[in-house]
Amino acid sequence: MRRTTIDIWVGIFVVIGVLALLFLSLRVGNLGSSKLQSPYVLQARFDNIGGLKVRAPIKSAGVVVGRIDSIALDSQNYQALVTMKMDDRYRFPKDTFATINTSGLLGEQYIGLEPGGDPENIEPGGVIKKTQSAVVLEKLISQFMFSAAEKGNAGDK
Repeated sequence: MRRTTIDIWVGIFVVIGVLALLFLSLRVGNLGSSKLQSPYVLQARFDNIGGLKVRAPIKSAGVVVGRIDSIALDSQNYQALVTMKMDDRYRFPKDTFATINTSGLLGEQYIGLEPGGDPENIEPGGVIKKTQSAVVLEKLISQFMFSAAEKGNAGDK
């Protein structure tokens, strides 16, 4: 009888542990429920999106104002077309600037919106025209290495 009671309690703790891991993985992966109130859609084109993923946050002044809905390649100009679902509570001017940023050194990538001063707002379904692509760390390192090698070769002559 005593062994059966212990087995039942161990089983309950295992189930609670699995549920806790599932909950944490959904929270970390941004797969939980979306809290956007009556979302509207905006689009932006980037030359390079780096490691940007669907469901990544869109932030303005550190506040999450939307989520990335889809990412596709525009076959006419070979740019990444990012479709964003924005919370209807937040509207942005037509001259808003969209950048791809990274949380910390190796954190997740997100889109940062910097509002401009235009009195007119971007209409739902509109396109953010001013964008800055992701900074690719490998390109920066290679540029630094090549420029250092170039300086070293110039000093030898």
